[in-house]
Amino acid sequence: MPVPNRFNLVDEPWIPVAGRGLVSLVTVFSDHSLSALGGNPVQKIALTKLLLAVAQAAYTPTDDDDWKSLEASGMAKKALDYLTAKKELFWLYGEKPFLQMPAIVEAEKLSFGAVQVFVATGNTTVLTQSQVEASLTDAEKAILVVQMMGFGLGGKKTDNSTVLSSGYQGKSNDKGKPSTGKPGPSIGFMGFLHSFLQGKYLRETLWLNLLTEENMEGLKYLPDGFGTVPWEKMPQGEDCPAAKSLKNSYMGRLIPISRFVLLADNGLHYSEGIAHPGYAEGVVDVSVAVDLSASKAKVLWVDPEKRPWRQLPALLSFLGSEKKGNFDCLQLRIGVSRVKKYLSEFGIWSGGLRVSSNAGEQYVSGSNDFVESELYLCSSSLGDRWFSNLKQEMDELDQISKITWSATMAFFKAQKADGKGQAAQASNLFWQLCERRFQDLVNACDNDSGEEVKKLRRTFTGFVNKAYNTYCPKDTARQMDAWAANRPNLSRYLN
Repeated sequence: MPVPNRFNLVDEPWIPVAGRGLVSLVTVFSDHSLSALGGNPVQKIALTKLLLAVAQAAYTPTDDDDWKSLEASGMAKKALDYLTAKKELFWLYGEKPFLQMPAIVEAEKLSFGAVQVFVATGNTTVLTQSQVEASLTDAEKAILVVQMMGFGLGGKKTDNSTVLSSGYQGKSNDKGKPSTGKPGPSIGFMGFLHSFLQGKYLRETLWLNLLTEENMEGLKYLPDGFGTVPWEKMPQGEDCPAAKSLKNSYMGRLIPISRFVLLADNGLHYSEGIAHPGYAEGVVDVSVAVDLSASKAKVLWVDPEKRPWRQLPALLSFLGSEKKGNFDCLQLRIGVSRVKKYLSEFGIWSGGLRVSSNAGEQYVSGSNDFVESELYLCSSSLGDRWFSNLKQEMDELDQISKITWSATMAFFKAQKADGKGQAAQASNLFWQLCERRFQDLVNACDNDSGEEVKKLRRTFTGFVNKAYNTYCPKDTARQMDAWAANRPNLSRYLN
């Protein structure tokens, strides 16, 4: 019996938007007042990539001049025309369900909680109510499907005994048995840090991150160029012509189809999909920063102990005069060089999820968590001088963070106590306090006189003392002696 078409993503509300709740694809491109996507950082990344795929499929600008002429309103109009024409391809349920593979129905059915990173299933201990598996709405299932295309965790939950491409060996181990699933190309081994330009409104954000045909000419590792969005031509297997095209195209990086999924009653069928090349082969999402200058490629990973704003010098290293050995985030390099010509101010959003791995199984535990940061830049300030000042100030903050750690350690050592935990907490508190004033520091680095930076240095010195005093009490005479003898010395920083 044919599956009836139901829940069309074009006009059903399912996309979380900050301050608005759930909206449809049509609303995203028709309502210019929407500010930004909602949800957790991984959902924001996955949905941003989906919306960019819709916009790029609707119209890809030829060059920067064409992009500027298009503007956010022109992009939105073309996207709406596209969604109207292709509405039949956006049914979540039906004979051709959106981004799903009906042929994977032979794979084992899992509960939805099995593929949700913070939900406890099986013999996993439940620590908080948020870890208890709950029933999902159609809107939540739609988000989950989009998220799993690039962010599926590696491990044994993928039923790799079901293979759709005849003779394909990519889902088998050396002994010919089903292998564990590989991490999705958008999350990698430990969790890639993704970055996008941010506009004042959601439509502007999408427009700022559009790529042009001229941009694509520089992406040699994607020989098939933009390619075709997968919902227009879904792969029939892991190694079919459509799958191979997705491996080599930009659309295949936006929507990787790295998991073959089919929604079912109270669960889903789930197997590994297309095996995309990774950063070791020099291939990453354009929103990920990679350094290919050494013999072994490096990427910027998510680090819950180091918020994304602290990575700004690495993300914007293309602004500096020293190019060798720097990370390169194509999304930012292409976007910033273009946007600063036309807009007075724009933002940069960075975020992701840190994960752990053990024996091929990926999971979230311990200090693993979501992270995200957002800051705004003045286009007229951007250049080598501003970047050099910012890099110097961030290096100085790193040094006084180490001074905070060392002083706290010395305080406890003087009392023959182990202070490693307190020293780490003092350093973390220092960075938390700095985050509140980081936007001010970004703005001050363009000040010719340096007076604004000097004022902020005094503020950051106060943060060091605040962190030290918080974790180094002086209630007893012995504590007072240790406190006074080991107070952080910041005279060089202030001078």
